[in-house]
Amino acid sequence: MSKLKKDQIIRAFKALGQQLTSPDEALSALINTEFHHNAWFTPENTLGAVTAIGQSLNEADLNTWLNKYPDLESGGGKTVGLILAGNIPLVGVHDVLCVLASGNQALIKASTQDARLIKQVLKTLVDIEPAFADSFIFVDRLVNFDAVIATGSNNSSRYFEYYFGKVPNIIRKNRNSVAILTGNETAEQLNNLGNDIFDHFGLGCRNVSKLLVPEGYNFNFFFESIESYQPIANHHKYNNNYDYNKSIYLVNGDKHLDNGFLLLKEDKRMASPLAVLFFEYYKDDQAVNDLLLAESENIQCIVSQIKMNVPNQVVTFGQSQHPALWDYADGIDTMDFLSNL
Repeated sequence: MSKLKKDQIIRAFKALGQQLTSPDEALSALINTEFHHNAWFTPENTLGAVTAIGQSLNEADLNTWLNKYPDLESGGGKTVGLILAGNIPLVGVHDVLCVLASGNQALIKASTQDARLIKQVLKTLVDIEPAFADSFIFVDRLVNFDAVIATGSNNSSRYFEYYFGKVPNIIRKNRNSVAILTGNETAEQLNNLGNDIFDHFGLGCRNVSKLLVPEGYNFNFFFESIESYQPIANHHKYNNNYDYNKSIYLVNGDKHLDNGFLLLKEDKRMASPLAVLFFEYYKDDQAVNDLLLAESENIQCIVSQIKMNVPNQVVTFGQSQHPALWDYADGIDTMDFLSNL
């Protein structure tokens, strides 16, 4: 396996970023046809995911990211098994790039929902820097590995811990994201929040699934501000979920709010069903902090304009789906883990 220097990695990743930001014919064809294999991967959503990753792979951010690991070039040589999720397009590509950047080999068990896209992206990377050709392999089953990074549900994590508990590992479970409103938001801020809620139809762990709102909050302005997202109801799978959850609430007599394409329901849980946004009232800033700290293990990121003393990543409205290279899933530094194998 070829060992690349940090400057070579940065040049290659930067060139990959440029390719993803301006997709070539082969990648564009995939972007426009993935919905035939996975109805959630619409051209608009897939292009958004591809270009967001491309934009993150800029030279300044790559330098900031990799310069945090001074021992990067002295490590590597291990085989790292990757079990990738497939809930949104290219959701596992950051793990793959981390393994390659750390000088290790990636043994990739791709999700059937997302295998074509990630294979095309890595083909593009090899075209840019052929030395990466022997740094990864796609497999149907993980065998002969030194470490594992596995992403799945709370249920699958129990199996992962059983099978991979004897090697160094990162095992990720379900997480959701939350937004905090004060009642002073502008229409533009709330419209931007719509991206955090509706991008990828709400299927990602960085999608907002719950709102924290002050006591007495009036949702009329919120609904008015997100009205531009109404076309999401034209997607048959999303609309099926909306209709199903609405019928459940109506049959059960559950109190809820409805704007025709999104249901709001008061609920203390973090994870809401598709096409539903849970909300919870809070009394003051201290109550917000207490709640977030209690739920920190279940939160991926927080969308807010408020400064808080919490361990989770906090982003501004509209930015939850644009993590930087150092915004690691679950707050676990993947590069540090890989560099110290």
